[in-house]
Amino acid sequence: MSRCVSPIRMNMIYGEKWSRGFMSEDNPCLSCGACCAYFRVSFYWGESNDAPGGFVPAEFTEQVHQHLLCMKGTNNHPPRCVALRGEIGKQVSCSIYEQRPSPCREFNVYELDGSPNGRCFKLRGLIPPATI
Repeated sequence: MSRCVSPIRMNMIYGEKWSRGFMSEDNPCLSCGACCAYFRVSFYWGESNDAPGGFVPAEFTEQVHQHLLCMKGTNNHPPRCVALRGEIGKQVSCSIYEQRPSPCREFNVYELDGSPNGRCFKLRGLIPPATI
């Protein structure tokens, strides 16, 4: 299961419609993609599959400095990750979803405590819902 959105929080907001399938069409990440076209996605070089135990495809990365890589395209202006497929705000997907780096795994619509991720909501032009 993806950590893109807290299932507990989404159940509180959307109810049973959400619980039918975590990666359903209701998941805002499947239509948004704003984070992939706004932030530089930087991470420790050891996550690259060029390193022992690494998993991010090296051909999708570029070196920032000795110990830091970033996803290609995110160090440009305007940024857009090379792994992002589709049209932002319409329908998107990550071509390396299972091998995505830690910043992508950790950037969620909701934080682990269930509170809204303000950066995500700001990028989508939304006001975060009040937390309970």
